[in-house]
Amino acid sequence: MIFNERLKKLREENNLTQEKAARELGIPLRSYNRLEADGHKTHFDTLKKIADYYNVSVDWLMGRTDVREVNRG
Repeated sequence: MIFNERLKKLREENNLTQEKAARELGIPLRSYNRLEADGHKTHFDTLKKIADYYNVSVDWLMGRTDVREVNRG
């Protein structure tokens, strides 16, 4: 699954541990672990938090595009 791979890549690019990323996003560590491990389904609110935190588009996170940038037009 693309989502979990991209999530892990973003975390590593920002030199964060899973624990720190989960804390910054305000989600339980176990939930964050599952997102990276298997792309576990998540609520839209959490998906939006992740995209906003890393300043990437939800479409990029979900593998719908290879363009990271957020279209704020």
